[in-house]
Amino acid sequence: MREIKPRSPLALLLIGIAVLYAVVLFAAPLVAIIYGAFKDGIDPIIETLTDPAVLHAFEVSIGLALGAVLINTIFGLVTAWVLVRQKFRGRGLFDTLIDIPFVFSPVIAGYAMIVLFGRGGWLAPPLFPIVFALPGILLAKTFVSLPFITREVQPVLGALSLEPEYAAYTLGASRWATFRRVILPELWTALLYGIVLTFARAVGEFGAVAVVGGNIEGYTETATSFVFRAMNDRNSTGAYVVSLILCLVSLLILFLMNLLRRRMVVSRG
Repeated sequence: MREIKPRSPLALLLIGIAVLYAVVLFAAPLVAIIYGAFKDGIDPIIETLTDPAVLHAFEVSIGLALGAVLINTIFGLVTAWVLVRQKFRGRGLFDTLIDIPFVFSPVIAGYAMIVLFGRGGWLAPPLFPIVFALPGILLAKTFVSLPFITREVQPVLGALSLEPEYAAYTLGASRWATFRRVILPELWTALLYGIVLTFARAVGEFGAVAVVGGNIEGYTETATSFVFRAMNDRNSTGAYVVSLILCLVSLLILFLMNLLRRRMVVSRG
């Protein structure tokens, strides 16, 4: 697309509105969080980051987010493959259902998990608890981040030519070898982009996690849940510091997304 230098007052006004919009919604909150974290010096920051409750909250957030990434990577690839390569009755409805986490309230999703997997629930496991335990948080993070890998891989897979696959089969390659050596390299950038989005969504989830996990300090409390508890406990420094770490993680994810997006544009060009 050809870029046009702004020449009219209207164009300059639109640029100013867009920049102001971005500053108000992103830059101003980030500056406020940085100021709040450092306003009392470096000692409260070190104290917060060495607090066992904070360290455990980050372990739960990152560890279970990685678990959700692993689950959604496997099943997201399978789902994309089924939607692109298989024809079956109800495929359109199944394709639509993949996007339910985009429109479903996380709080309602967490409550639905309690109804299904809680004590006396329809699908309550007999051997170990899911609700108010780490498996429930993993389930919640997996649900809210479910669509990303499928939606990133699906269009790329659909655009691939079948000729290289047929050539590999002709040369005696198995289906797994063909997928690993012929198909997966073409999907790799889109898959990584989906993985980054999945991790970002999973690590920052609060609503579903808070409902199904119960925010039990030292057990099911995540980093986002700690921020909520710190606010209620009037621990403003703790809330600011943990929020700042989460913001830095978000900025790193944003950088990776832009890098992968450029690679996708180059590979498609």
